[in-house]
Amino acid sequence: MIVPSLIVVALIGYLVGSVPTGYIVGRMAGIDVRTVGSGNVGATNVTRVLGKRFGYPVFVIDFLKGVVAVMMSISVAARVGSTPTSADLFAAFGGVFSVVGHSFPVWLGFKGGKGVATSLGVLFGINWIAALVMCGVWVSVFQLTRYVSLSSIAAAIALPLAMTAMLFLHQLRSTIPVYFSLCLTAIVVVRHRSNLSRFRRGTEPRFTRK
Repeated sequence: MIVPSLIVVALIGYLVGSVPTGYIVGRMAGIDVRTVGSGNVGATNVTRVLGKRFGYPVFVIDFLKGVVAVMMSISVAARVGSTPTSADLFAAFGGVFSVVGHSFPVWLGFKGGKGVATSLGVLFGINWIAALVMCGVWVSVFQLTRYVSLSSIAAAIALPLAMTAMLFLHQLRSTIPVYFSLCLTAIVVVRHRSNLSRFRRGTEPRFTRK
């Protein structure tokens, strides 16, 4: 029963995450954000191109996609009679696939955002303490460097470290959130590989708003 349910959770997570918020908002403003700025459909590029009036709502909606995916996954787990460990598994599964959906949406030819806002929403749905640690790292690195990409990568790397620390402090019910955080980190870092290439060439732009 658990395997079919996990498939359902993965599908739900993917479909929720794959809603191309940035693309839709850009079209509402008369712009295809894939053709301007960095060409990314995430909140950062929308903010750069269209300003915070459009970029901030995109971030919030992308964040909520992660929260909703986790909550729906936990609901499915409750319906099939979950244990604390299996509930963690369902939440992690739905969360990871929502980030996959955001990063590789079928509606845009599998070319989506970087997954940072959705990852943060997933984290708040699973463990708000780790999410706050991730936010703290992101804000600190951004204030020092003004590089959104570097801040996102640093925050993603800090995530499994925070989860591991919480495990040793007996703040987690199982080891699943630790493995989940490693998967999430891998997705975010891979999605930023173009930014890493620009860093090596010295061409990565600092954040400026329109």
